[in-house]
Order: sequence, then structure tokens, then C-alpha cells
Amino acid sequence: MKKELPYFRIDGSYGGNQDWFAEPWMRLGGCAAETACDICVYLDTYYKTNLCPCDVGNLHKKDYVRFASQMKPYLHPRISGIDSLKIYTDGFGKYLKDKNSDITLEGVEGSTDYDEAKAALKAQIDLGLPVAYLNLNHKNRRYKDYIWHWFIINGYEETDGVFRVKAVNYSMWEWFDFDDLWHTGFSKKGGFVLIRINEKGN
Repeated sequence: MKKELPYFRIDGSYGGNQDWFAEPWMRLGGCAAETACDICVYLDTYYKTNLCPCDVGNLHKKDYVRFASQMKPYLHPRISGIDSLKIYTDGFGKYLKDKNSDITLEGVEGSTDYDEAKAALKAQIDLGLPVAYLNLNHKNRRYKDYIWHWFIINGYEETDGVFRVKAVNYSMWEWFDFDDLWHTGFSKKGGFVLIRINEKGN
């Protein structure tokens, strides 16, 4: 079974890219803000949520960079990075509230049992919603470009008992064995964030 979400392009690029940011701190540590911007653009594109201040039907890099500067106060880079789900959900959650959105966020901590985490991630993708994922340290050098880093997961594939996820990072993607990605080998773990689109009045 395989499910990949449709995604948006910006001047031909697959989603956003923190390398576009003008400020050095944002290029270095703006990954959390970048994933929040990507989620907003995605939700505006496919759910008409009005979270992005730009025209998502005609979105260019300069518009995206301007949007990221508006997201920065909510998820601003810091020395230790946005190294917990709570910092992310508090910051991004405040942005959502300021936009009068009924969308809420729910964290799945890296200490969660693998099967439970897999089920939660799979259910989110099945609902047509991407996942913001935080990877801190990892003993497998394959993830060296994902250390202390937020990125998007927007697909999964399950074949012969192997569950793989599609990781979107710097306008590119690659497939990871989720079992391997989840079991980092470190006590301090990241996790991922689920989107809850609540019905009006609930």
C-alpha cells in the first residue's frame, strides 16, 4: 500500500526551502518556521483555510520568504533550536489562533511506542494531512542531514512488512524506513506533530 499526498510547487520547487531565507539565522535555524509555512500553504491550497497571507495559486519564492518572516516571531531560531514539540505547538498554535483558525496541533513524542506512532502518522496521511517531524540526534549516519532538524512527511509506503515514509527537506524528498528513523539510539528524542481540523462550533 502506498499513499503520497499532492503537494505544491513554488517557482518549480517542491515546497518551500529555508535556503531561500535572506537572514543567516533563518537559513541556519529556520527549519521549524519553514515546515509551518509549508503546512499553511498546503492547507490553503487543498483546504481553503486562509492561513497564508499570499496568493497560493500564484506563489513565488519572494512571497514565501516574506511569509516566513511573518512566521519567524512565532518560531524564531534560537541557540538550542526548537528542540521540543511543545515549543513548536505553542508557537505555531499561537499563529493559528492569531489567524482565527480552529485548527489545533497535537504532538506525538519520540518516546511513544513505535506501533502507536506508526498508526498515528499513517492515519494523518490517510486524512490527507502532512506531518511536521522533528529529528534530534541519530546514530545512523544516513540521517546526518536531519540532525536537530524539522522536516515534512507527506507520504508512506508499506510493503513486505516494511513501513517507509516520504521525507521532504530542502525542496527534495527521499524515502526512509520509519522503524529505523524512529529508533534514533538516543534518550532525547523528537517526534512529530499532528494537525486537527476542527469543525466550526465544536
